[in-house]
Amino acid sequence: MPTYFVIAGVKIELYFKDHNPPHFHAIFAEYDAIIEIQTARVIGGTLPPVKRKIILEWAKENKQVLLAIWDSLS
Repeated sequence: MPTYFVIAGVKIELYFKDHNPPHFHAIFAEYDAIIEIQTARVIGGTLPPVKRKIILEWAKENKQVLLAIWDSLS
């Protein structure tokens, strides 16, 4: 079961017992990007440029929260 929330219309999902490195999925329409939490960089998939910029900035600002969620799900 995923843990999810929405930022700027992009669904952010973290999955129970997912593979390393710690990451989240950012889903918008037909786009699905995998973003590493530690570095706030896209390690798979794509997002539209405007959404990507918003989500990467948000990920940098919320790194500790995302890591805490990741740890609670592993």
